[in-house]
Amino acid sequence: MAGTVLVTGGTGYIAGELIKQLLAKGWNIHTTVRDKAKSEAGLFERFGQPGERLKVFQAELMSDDGWAQANAGCTHVAHVASPLSAQTPKDENDMIVPAREGTLRALRFAKAAGVTRFVQTSSIAAVAYGRGDMEYTVTESDWTDVSDPDTTPYAKSKTIAERAARDWVAAEGGDIEFVSVNPVLVLGPVDSADFSPSVQPVQMLLNGKVPRTPDIGFGVVDTRDVADLHVRCLETPGIAGERFIAAGKFMKMIDLANVLQSGLTPQEARKVPAKAMPGWMASLFMLVNSEFRSVKNELGRVRHSDASHAEKVLGWKTRSEEESVLDCARSLIDLGVVKV
Repeated sequence: MAGTVLVTGGTGYIAGELIKQLLAKGWNIHTTVRDKAKSEAGLFERFGQPGERLKVFQAELMSDDGWAQANAGCTHVAHVASPLSAQTPKDENDMIVPAREGTLRALRFAKAAGVTRFVQTSSIAAVAYGRGDMEYTVTESDWTDVSDPDTTPYAKSKTIAERAARDWVAAEGGDIEFVSVNPVLVLGPVDSADFSPSVQPVQMLLNGKVPRTPDIGFGVVDTRDVADLHVRCLETPGIAGERFIAAGKFMKMIDLANVLQSGLTPQEARKVPAKAMPGWMASLFMLVNSEFRSVKNELGRVRHSDASHAEKVLGWKTRSEEESVLDCARSLIDLGVVKV
């Protein structure tokens, strides 16, 4: 199947890979960017489809401008755009409000345009947080507790945005079929120096930003596999209301470091730490290091994510986590983001 699909946030990490895969499958693409004058030429150069199968529209999450034009003629929407920052905002609403309002705006204009399938890129952050256990496994039936004091502004934003979307579809969505994809930490190759904050753990290990690895970790999934799951959600009939976790195995920072040490050349991996931090050192390190301060409550936690539902319903599988980590690292080195 192929038609015309709107992919929001076309310069983003997941969205770019999704556009690539959809073009390869014969879809026509509309995509939104915040600054068309700045981004359009780069997108045309990357995908080689100027004005034919790829059309670029300027639209922002907090404004109605451009959304009607972007949706015109589309039967499907992949709403990937959402606020993401490497730093914790001073006011959590700076992240929560655009995520919620942007999603509802995208839904309203999609309905007005006659869109039949709407896929939201949510996050494991809407599933797995706000629990006191140190180790546990989550499925699609779980939701993050936004009232928990340890729940970060980002986790709140993704949870609130997905719940708001589902509530809106139930009350006002009409014939729209809504599906969400909930990825864990997304790694894999990057194609430009303007990359997602999600690859920061690999970047920090490569450039020696962490002298030893703190006892934190993440579920890992490849951006190519996340995009593939989105394609399946756009194309598969009979999945209205579904929610799909996109996840591979949980990896501690020391696990990532070990993969880099074993898979890269000695020169490429020369700054990668070989030892883990003791607990007291990790607590102090996170207190003074702004990039890690927002995840200080993750020390010692292990959050497994069960992605078997996506495999059972959609036949989706992930590549190895080692391939994702190493492809991410090599792309950062090739682009000169990390100096070796």
